[in-house]
Amino acid sequence: MEREGCALVTGASRGIGAASAAALADAGWPVAVNYRSDEDGAKEIAERIDSNGGSAVAVQGDVSDPSAADPLFEEVEERFGTVLVLVNNAGTTGDGLTVQFDDEDWQRLLDTNLSGAFRMTRRALRPMMKARFGRVINMASIVGQKANPGQAGYAASKAGLVGFTKTVASEVARRGVTVNAIAPGLIATELTEDVPDTLLKMVPAQRPGTPEDVAACVRFLASEGASYVTGTILTVDGGMTA
Repeated sequence: MEREGCALVTGASRGIGAASAAALADAGWPVAVNYRSDEDGAKEIAERIDSNGGSAVAVQGDVSDPSAADPLFEEVEERFGTVLVLVNNAGTTGDGLTVQFDDEDWQRLLDTNLSGAFRMTRRALRPMMKARFGRVINMASIVGQKANPGQAGYAASKAGLVGFTKTVASEVARRGVTVNAIAPGLIATELTEDVPDTLLKMVPAQRPGTPEDVAACVRFLASEGASYVTGTILTVDGGMTA
C-alpha cells in the first residue's frame, strides 16, 4: 500500500470489525479501530495489530449519534491523515414480529445500521474525492435481500444500506471512489451463538463462516485491484442464498 492515508473501521472491537481491521493493517493501511463502549476490546485489537508490525489506534465514537462523525474523523486525521478506506461495520440487532415491534427499537436499528453509515460516509467522501481515491465498504446482510420473519426492523435497515450503497456509488464513481457492500450470511460471532442447528443445515457449505472470511472480502474491496468494482453487493454466505 503506497498511498498516504488510513483506514477507519467502525464497530471494530470484536468479530467482523476486528478481523477487517487486522486484514487492512496486513495490507499496509494504518487503521483506526472504532468502538462505542468496548474500550478494552478495541485497545486489544489495536495492540495486536501493532505487535504484528502494523499501525493502529483505538478511537471512541457512537455512530448512532448525529454529532459523532466530525470529532471521530478529526481524531483519526490528526493521527494518520486522510481516511481513504471507510468500513461501516458498526451495527446492532433487534428481533420481534412487526406487530410487537415498538418505535424505540425500530429507530435504534435505523440510527445505528443506516443513519450511522450515512453520516460516516458523508464525512468521508469529500477528502476521498479530493484525493481521487476512496473505498467505502458497508456491512449489509443477506437479511436485507431475503425475508427472515421476526427481523423486519433489521432487514429494513440493511436493505436501506444496500440502496444507499448503490446510489452513492453512482454519484462518486468518476472521482476514483468506490462504494460497495458485503452481505454476510451465518458468521460465527457472539451475535450468532444462539442460532439453531436447523439454520446451519440450510448452508450448502455446511459450516458457519468466520469473521476472517468476510475480512478477506473487505481487503479485496479496499485494494487497487478493486478499482472497477463499485455499487455491488458481495454475498458471503456459503451458498445459503444461492
